[in-house]
Amino acid sequence: MSMTGETVRARWLGHGTVELSSSGKTLLFDPFISGNQSAPVKVEELKADYILVSHAHFDHLGDTETIAKSSDALVISTAEVAGLCQKKGLKTHGMHIGGKRAFDFGYVRVTPALHGAGVEGGHACGFVVQFYGRRIYLAGDTGLFSDMKLIGELEPLDLAFLPIGDNFTMGVDDAVIATEFLKPKVVIPVHYNTWPLIQADPFDFQKKVEARVGARVVVLRPGEAFEF
Repeated sequence: MSMTGETVRARWLGHGTVELSSSGKTLLFDPFISGNQSAPVKVEELKADYILVSHAHFDHLGDTETIAKSSDALVISTAEVAGLCQKKGLKTHGMHIGGKRAFDFGYVRVTPALHGAGVEGGHACGFVVQFYGRRIYLAGDTGLFSDMKLIGELEPLDLAFLPIGDNFTMGVDDAVIATEFLKPKVVIPVHYNTWPLIQADPFDFQKKVEARVGARVVVLRPGEAFEF
């Protein structure tokens, strides 16, 4: 089966949650729906073949257990988070930073993230996913780090999801620099305005990126999708 030429739909479900779908397959990233006032869907509406988890904080591990059990989804994460999920009876595939693995949609590369793991002895991470021929960077919760340049060189990115909410992650100005390092064709800001503590203006981010970097910024409302 060809992995190119398929339309990929990337839907933002509020906070750090992203849904990728194409060719009858669905991948969920950090599914935080319950307790998330910005979530445009209910947990029982979501189905997935794969769930990627960047770290075990409540707003990222989120509803992984519920959705994985109802969908018989495979949970892909770091070894420590995968181990946590396995103890709950979930199907898992443990990876770690620097690792890359083929799946039926393409592949997953695990990238560094500067953040807490939410589980003892672990690391937070991000992912580059090649999903039906498109390369998508899901940064997870992270501060700015200079090796983002290397991620962009290793994986020419069609799309990047970057946090802009500050306090726990990059803010707008650091995310602009991250975009400059990564050089994606399109960037979508996430992880903002869920709570007052992470208030940010995505249009300020858009204006600064387009002036400084020239990348296209797509601002979505929770529930909206970008197709490419």
